[in-house]
Order: sequence, then structure tokens, then C-alpha cells
Amino acid sequence: MTDELVERELAHEQGFVDRVHARLEDAGKAAQQLAREGHDRGRLGHEGGLVERDAMVFQAAKRMAQLDAAHEGLVFGRLDLRPDLDPEPRYVGRIGLRDENHDSMLIDWRAPAAAVFYQATAAEPQNVVRRRVLRSAGTTVTSLEDELLDAEGNTDDLPILGEGALMAQLSRARDRTMHSIVATIQAEQDKAIRAPSKGVTMISGGPGVGKTVVALHRAAYLLYTDRRRYEKGGVLIVGPSGVFMRYIERVLPSLGETAVALRSLGEVVDGVRATRHDEPAVADIKGSARMAELMRRAARQQAPGSPREFRTFWYDNSITLDRGQLGRLRRQLMSHGRRNRQLPRIVPTLLDAMWRQVRSERGRDRGRESFDDDMLGNDDFLDFAASWWPPVTATDVLGWLRDPELLARVGDGIVTPEEQRLLLKSWGSAGGPDGPDGEAGPIDLSVADVALLDELRYAVGDVPVRTDDERDDPLALIDGAVDIAELMTAADREYAPSGRAWTPPTHSIDDDGFAHVLIDEAQDLTPMQWRMVGRRGRTASWTIVGDPAQSSWPVPAEAREARDEALAGKQVHDFHLSTNYRNSSEIYDFAAAYAERVGLDADLPTAVRSTGVEPLVIEAADRSGDLESAVREAVVEAAGQVDGTVGIVVPVARRSEVNSWLASWPELADDARGARAAVDSSVAPSGDDRVVVLTGLDTKGLEFDAIVVVRPQEIEEESLTGRATLYVVLTRATQLLTTVS
Repeated sequence: MTDELVERELAHEQGFVDRVHARLEDAGKAAQQLAREGHDRGRLGHEGGLVERDAMVFQAAKRMAQLDAAHEGLVFGRLDLRPDLDPEPRYVGRIGLRDENHDSMLIDWRAPAAAVFYQATAAEPQNVVRRRVLRSAGTTVTSLEDELLDAEGNTDDLPILGEGALMAQLSRARDRTMHSIVATIQAEQDKAIRAPSKGVTMISGGPGVGKTVVALHRAAYLLYTDRRRYEKGGVLIVGPSGVFMRYIERVLPSLGETAVALRSLGEVVDGVRATRHDEPAVADIKGSARMAELMRRAARQQAPGSPREFRTFWYDNSITLDRGQLGRLRRQLMSHGRRNRQLPRIVPTLLDAMWRQVRSERGRDRGRESFDDDMLGNDDFLDFAASWWPPVTATDVLGWLRDPELLARVGDGIVTPEEQRLLLKSWGSAGGPDGPDGEAGPIDLSVADVALLDELRYAVGDVPVRTDDERDDPLALIDGAVDIAELMTAADREYAPSGRAWTPPTHSIDDDGFAHVLIDEAQDLTPMQWRMVGRRGRTASWTIVGDPAQSSWPVPAEAREARDEALAGKQVHDFHLSTNYRNSSEIYDFAAAYAERVGLDADLPTAVRSTGVEPLVIEAADRSGDLESAVREAVVEAAGQVDGTVGIVVPVARRSEVNSWLASWPELADDARGARAAVDSSVAPSGDDRVVVLTGLDTKGLEFDAIVVVRPQEIEEESLTGRATLYVVLTRATQLLTTVS
């Protein structure tokens, strides 16, 4: 292969790419003009003009966002078919594009016409003679990688360049974010991407097989094939951590898709964000399915501090609502449904119970209507009703559980006394000094708490949102929490004060559903997290990605039961990926040997790439200074040998210690900035920083050019699933792996 041939082919492809970008620029200008026209139409001043304007501006904005995202390697593929079938090459890109004559210029990678780009093989070329991958830096074509699929069909003597697109992709340096594999999708991956849209698509396989990136490409494919459904209903992508979500956040925009909600497990519930992780023993309790019953019981408790009885006098009648009677009324109301949904029934229920105690002749002569009017004008009664059954939030109820007596009562038969002690320690005790006036401050939510909070949301129902006029009106708290006409019986409405209604909340539990739910690292979801995510996908299609051998949840059967309940009634499509594209064979053989040695039932894929560099095991003395010296030497050497990222993986207890070391190493002064930023695992390092410190669980779904594992035996001992976590850690490196034991 001569340099002249390569230069000629590069120039030819550059000419086509230049034409595509020129056409793209014209399309961008057209979108901007459409937006301007939309604004101009809004100046017409009538409702029809405003509606039309909003629709035009919305469509134009979507198109501009798509075009902007597409500039990253816009054209990446070319297909040359048998000349007798189609003499013109077909180009494949991140979006579809037509020329001035409305003829296809660039085929969207998700279109049926592009499927052959991924599915053709030398054994089954599907009329493809040559498949070419174009690599670009900005708008400049930098290299070409060809595969000859049909030698007999190569009657035009097409030149074949490069080492093969896949191997070139696998050997490149990693940076701080995941990139799309749209140019190098393999046949088994393409089948999973293009699976039927209905039901559940399960993507399994061992480390490095591309499960995550395949699932993200599937999300883009679904949006392309049924945009109306998935944009209207929404696509929810759930991952294990904030670091992971920021790692993958560029993939879908680079494929031309922006209408997706990316949330870590601590962010699934609207308005809530948690990044703190509990100690493993506490997380195991909070994640267990039995916590659903504990939350249900807690939601039915009388609000702490609420009155236990009410007494009044009315026309020779002494009326008393004592503790026993109020308890019966509370159970009666709870039988009708969610706690906050009963707010419209509170006043009628109390009035009914009180009227039954009116037995004097004077009282009966005045009648029920007069009784109701007098009670509704009685400030003591109104204050009692408002404080006996106040609207409560899920956060309120979770806070109740800081009371040891209440937790012991609702936790009886569910959590042991020792487990209650651990939960109280996690949430902080009631009446502590951390809030104003000696009151306990808000709970510092952990990731595991978010699923409990969601359970309580569904148990208590949405909290009504009051209008400004109602905020200081005690009666407004109790007489119209939601649509009274919908929720109250005819008898309720007879006694309900008129003219008072709640403003509906801007987001309710009825709005949580999505059209598609994608779960990554699904093997780590606790039963409570499956319940939380399941509520958001009752009518959705699903993509579920995972590897049981990498699970950090100690009771897999319990999690599977919760998962099956979340997916009940949905057809399941299984896809298994068997080729490890991430690790060198030397690194993966090391990790696989560990998995077999410690008894993990691991799915062992085949690594397709060899570097000739074996993993390095360093024995360091127990003294801190010796450990620091050994880690420093390993990190400096790794940073000098690779061009991309270096991950230092540490036991949770050593994260701050190792971070302080890096700050004092002058030879890594620039790289250490990334490590310092990542001490809080919720922070994703930015810029060109190459070195990052993470715990074992933080590495889920990530990959680095080099990994230095500090004290692997301590990672093993951190939890019941420590061996699975260490196995995950050992499979994160693409080029170099060092353990400092």
C-alpha cells in the first residue's frame, strides 16, 4: 500500500465529507430561519398564531440541537455494493441527510438501509464488497479502515486500507467520557440494538463486552423508529452513580438524541438527589424487600405530636372524640386509600362521629345542618381537624422513623433490634442538636434512602398544593386536598364547605411513568430499587443490562423476584454478548483466574486483543509510608506508559488517605487534580485530568487505560459481595493493571 494511494483515498472521502458539512450548514440555517419565522408569527397577537409559533420554534430547536450534536464524526461509514446491484457507494452517518434534490445523501445509522453496515460478514457479505470506516478529527478525515467482505465481487479492484476498524478503535486511549461505537458495532451487538421495541430486552454478558454502549445505542434506535411515542412518553436511563451518568452523558447527544432523562439511582425520584452511600450492613437492610411493609406501616401511623382527643360542648351535649374512637376513625379513613387522598373526608368523618353523640332534645331540634355550621365556625374544632390529620410528605414520614419507639413499633417482626439501631444511626436520632431550637435537622439522604422515600410517596399520596389565599386558613388544610368532585361521596359533598379547592401539584405520582426504561448495572439493584424503578415503567418497554457475577447485592434471588414483579406480563427478549472488547487478554485472563479461584459463577467472555503486557502484582509492607511509596511508584509508571486515564481504586476507608498522597506528589501535580475532585464520588473530574481515585463500587461501568488497585484484600473484605466488587475492579483496565497488595 503506497502513501500516494492512501492520500488519494483520503482526499476523495474528504471531498464527500466537505459536501455533507456544507449541506448540514444549509440545513442549520434553514432551521434558524424556521425559528425566526415562528417568532414572527407569534407577533400576530392571536391564539392561533401563538400556537403555530410555538410548534415551529419547538421543531426548529429540536432540529438545531440534533444538527449540532451530529458534528462529532458526522460521516463514519461507507458501503460499496456489488457493481451490478448498485454502482454508487452508500454513506452512513450519525443522522440522515438529503441533498438539494431531496435524494438521500447520508443514511442514518438506525435506518433499515444501514443495518447491513453492521450485519454483513465475510461469511455472509449480503452483497457488500467493501465496508469502510472513516475516522475524523472535527471535519477532517484522518484515517480509513477497510474490510473486504466479498473478494469475488471486487471486480472494480477497490483498494483495501488500514488494520481493521474494530482493532483500531480498541487500541485508542480512553478519556473521561464514554464514546459511541456507532462506527464499529459488531453483528451480535447490532441484533440487540435492533430488537423488537415491545416488551423487555435483556442484554447480558461478562465484563468488557459493550453492554452499556449497546444499550445506549438501542435507546437512540428506539427514538429513531418511533419518535412520537418515545419523545412523548420519555426515555429514562438509570445507572449506578453520578460518576457513571456523567461518563455516559455524551453518547446519546453524539448520536443525535437529546430527549432522554439520565438519572443515577439517587436521582430517580423527581426533586431528590442523593450521592452518599451507606455502610454495606445498613444498605443491605434498607434495600431488602421487607422494608416495603415497614414503610407501609409507617405511613399509617398517627402524625407525631398530633392531638389524641377532642372535647366540645353543644346545646346540652358533651361531645368527646377519645383516643380509641380516633384510632377507629383513622383505620376507617385509611381503608379508603392513600393517606393524603383522605383529606377531603376528614371534616365529614369527624362531624359524623360527633353528631352521633348529640342526643339532647335541644340539639336534635336544631338539626344536623346547624350543628355542622357551628362546628365549622369553631376555631378549636378547625385547629383540631387540621392538626389531627395534616397533609404529610414522604420526607415527613421518613423523619418519624428517627423516633426509637415508633421504629420499634412499626418494625416489630420486620427488623431486629440491632437492625433498628443501625437504621437510627444512619438517619440520626430525633431531638438531636443539629436543627434549630434543638430539633433534629433534615435526614442526610443516602442512595438507599431514595427508594424508601419513593415507597412512602406512594403510600401517603401526593401532598396538596395550596393557593396563596389558603396558606393561612386552617380549614383549607382539610376540606379540599384534591378534586373533591372526584374523590368525595355524595354524603361527603353534602357537608363539605363550598368554594375551597386545592391547586393541583405540578408533578404527581401519576406522572412518573415513561415510555421506555433502560437500567444499566441491573444486577446491583436492590429489591426496593426495583420497586422504585418498576413504578416508572408499568406501561413501558424496557432494556435491562447486567452481569450477575458483578452483583453487589447479597441476596440475588430476592432481587430477581422484585425484578420479575416489576416486569410482570411483559415479553422478554434475551441477548448474550460473548466477546470482551475492553481488556487485553492478559488482563482479562488475570481477572478470570481470580473469579474462578474465589468461586464466582462468572460469565467469561473471550478477549480479542493482546498487548503482551502481563498484570503487575506489588507486595508492600504494612507501614503506611511503604504503601504510599509503592502506590506512588505504580501510578507514576502507569501515567508514563499510557496516554489516557489512570484509575486508582481503593477501599472506602482509604479514599481520603490516598487522595492526600496524590496532592503531595509533584510529578503528578496536574493529574492529581482529577483525583482530588473525585474524592467525593458524586463529582466527575473534568478537563484533561487523567488520574482519578475511586472506590470499587464507583468503578461500575467505567473503564481506564490503566488501573492501580490499592489493597485488593481490603476491598474483598468490605462487604458480603466484596469478591464480586474486586472482580469488577480487575476488569476496568484496557492496557495496564497493577495491584498493590
